[in-house]
Amino acid sequence: MNAPIPSAPRGSALRVEGLGLQIGGATILKDIDLDVAAGSLVGVIGPNGAGKTTLFNVVSGLVKPTSGRVVLDDRDITTASVPARARAGLGRTFQTSSLFPKLTVLENVRLAAQVSIGGDYSLFRFPRGGDAATRVALEKLEAVGLGHKSDALAGDISHGDKRKLEIAVLLATEASLVLLDEPMAGVASGDVAGLVENIRAMQREKGCTVLMVEHHIDVLMGLVDKVAVMYFGTIIAFDTPQNVMANPLVQSAYLGTAA
Repeated sequence: MNAPIPSAPRGSALRVEGLGLQIGGATILKDIDLDVAAGSLVGVIGPNGAGKTTLFNVVSGLVKPTSGRVVLDDRDITTASVPARARAGLGRTFQTSSLFPKLTVLENVRLAAQVSIGGDYSLFRFPRGGDAATRVALEKLEAVGLGHKSDALAGDISHGDKRKLEIAVLLATEASLVLLDEPMAGVASGDVAGLVENIRAMQREKGCTVLMVEHHIDVLMGLVDKVAVMYFGTIIAFDTPQNVMANPLVQSAYLGTAA
């Protein structure tokens, strides 16, 4: 059994200190330092292969770092399991959907609400209609505009609606730090504005901190407070969107223009 993560006074939402990852002699992440303020919305950008998803994998516990540490809300979670991190308040979406496709839209969110209220993910212990978990699930589905699709199978709805459903699932949890890995990927252009508003609403409603990897730079820059730029496994800039776009190093390394 994993030991519980000890509580500590609240500080930054997330601190990554001297983080490094080597696999088979190759350096994947190197000397990453990142301090994310509680309640902020931070974008993570960089060329393909820069290490963005790998960084998320390390923070969420899917991959153990070679060096450095990860601190969530002033709790060292570097060696904590994925479930322990979730209990400590970390939630995540992935580039590909992690929903239960054979369950209904409502059942997907109701499971998350069930766990948050104090149950578990057992499919044999669904709460009955009208109870607290169901009420929470219906409320979150309405918040993302999917209330009318509660009875549809998750596997049958559009890609854009799947992304909205993932946000509804996060809303039903107690996550204080949310990692969104390319939430706009594959989403039809007409659905982007609604999804952006869902992300803003999630941050406002939960007061949570959001880290977001996204290739739609124009969308990202209008949404986030700060931007971390990754290049060859390290962070070369962390600043406001305006300052990042004006940074000569970023222009040279990421945007491909002369410094």
